[in-house]
Amino acid sequence: MRKAPIFSIIIIISFYFQCSYGQHKYEREYRIRKSQFPTNARELIEDKITDANRIKFYKETDGTKVSFEAKLKKDRLWYSIEFSEDGILEDIEILIKTTDIPDETFSKIEIYLNKKFKKYRVKRLQQQYRASTDALETTLKNAFQNLILPTNNYELMVAGKNEDGYMDYEILFDADGNFKNQRTSLPPNYDHVLY
Repeated sequence: MRKAPIFSIIIIISFYFQCSYGQHKYEREYRIRKSQFPTNARELIEDKITDANRIKFYKETDGTKVSFEAKLKKDRLWYSIEFSEDGILEDIEILIKTTDIPDETFSKIEIYLNKKFKKYRVKRLQQQYRASTDALETTLKNAFQNLILPTNNYELMVAGKNEDGYMDYEILFDADGNFKNQRTSLPPNYDHVLY
């Protein structure tokens, strides 16, 4: 008789935790071999991108979708090229500094961050070029010439403090500094470290 109330309490508590943690998309990135990368994505990189150094391949999961990412250095800039699970180009991101963003745009981003967090620190900042299916060549050209366009987005990795304490967030802004979306990010994967 006593097992039924305890069992139902355990189910209610576990359901509560699943619902409360289900509101976040947790992104996790794993380094993979070149052979595990989608063939058509690998061929695109080999055919279209010349003089690239330090090419590394990653698989990324966020609980709802799987994507693949190639990270490389070209012309003294760090690029991240993201593909869908089918090897279709999704976006190209360039690691930048705050001085690379127009002043008016960065001011709007700072206003948003100051309202959202008690304290924050920008850990990483990327300029994003969304892929256009009909203009793949144009997307590649724009990204590798590092053009500032009205279609660009800015992706910030932010360590922000609010009521729950510090958390890492990935926040996306448009070219004018308007908020687009945000998701919670997990710390880097250290599964390769042996203790």
